[in-house]
Amino acid sequence: MNQRPSAASESLLQSAAKRTHTLDWERLGFLYARIALGAAFLSGIADRFGLYWGRNVGYGNFDGFIQYTAKVNSFMPPATIPFLAWAATAGELFFGIALILGIWPRWISLGSALLLALFGIAMAISFGIKSPLDYSVFSASGAAILLALRASAQNRRQSVQ
Repeated sequence: MNQRPSAASESLLQSAAKRTHTLDWERLGFLYARIALGAAFLSGIADRFGLYWGRNVGYGNFDGFIQYTAKVNSFMPPATIPFLAWAATAGELFFGIALILGIWPRWISLGSALLLALFGIAMAISFGIKSPLDYSVFSASGAAILLALRASAQNRRQSVQ
C-alpha cells in the first residue's frame, strides 16, 4: 500500500515547490515596492503639514512646501505655484493610499510613475539632472512602471483562465 513516488513525479513536485517559492518571493517583492512607494508619498504629505516628523523637519509646514514647489518649478509662472503644490499633494495622497490598499493596481501604478517622472523632470530642469538622480525619483518612477506591468500581466493571466 505504501508506494514510493516515481523519480519523475518527485522531480515534478520539486519543480512545483521551486516555482511556488519563487512566486512567493516575487509577490513579496512587488508588495514591498507598492507599500514603499505609497508610504513615500504619504510621508511627504505628513512632512508638509508638520505631522509625524515634526514642525522643524523637512518643509515643516505647507508654506515651506509651496516655497520648495516654486524652486522645483522655477520655469512656471508664480501664479501657478499654489495650484501645483495642492495638485501634487492631492495626487500623492490619492496614489499613496491606493498603492497601500492595492486598488486599481495598473492605473494607480501608471499614475504614480507619471507623477514621479514629472517631478523628476521638473527637478532636472530647475536644479540639474543630479538632483532627481540623487533622490532616486526616476528609480521610483521605474518601480511604479514595473508594478503596472505586473498588474497588466496578472490581468492577462486571469482573463485566459
